[in-house]
Amino acid sequence: MIGLIQKVSEASVCVENEVIGRVGFGLLLFVGFEKGDSALKLLPFLEKVARYRVFSDENGLMNKSLVDVSGDLLIVSQFTLAADTKKGLRPSFSSGLPSEEAEKLYDELVAQARKKYDIKIEDGRFGSEMDVSLTNAGPVTFILDL
Repeated sequence: MIGLIQKVSEASVCVENEVIGRVGFGLLLFVGFEKGDSALKLLPFLEKVARYRVFSDENGLMNKSLVDVSGDLLIVSQFTLAADTKKGLRPSFSSGLPSEEAEKLYDELVAQARKKYDIKIEDGRFGSEMDVSLTNAGPVTFILDL
């Protein structure tokens, strides 16, 4: 499981020119699933995302997490994160989890996030062509894997 988090002042996701998810201050999480990922990894991954310290404290240091600042979370599936880009000029997706399995994990990830955290959580639409807009605050971007 690979996540790319970006600290945002706002972010939204549109499908067919319709906004289906929008958040303010918080995190945008792009998530990709790889072979070997399972539902057992979801909660530890969510904890890492929610508790990863990327927000500034009173001294300007990155010591606060999404939970600490009661920020919003937008979760968007992105299978390209699982790409192998080491060889050649075309990515290979052979390490990615098959779509049906990845969709189940994505849906469960969103459901667990909504159940566990008392913050605004929005999501994209798995397998859809999405337009994602964001204002990256900082900029602050991290790749998280588990």
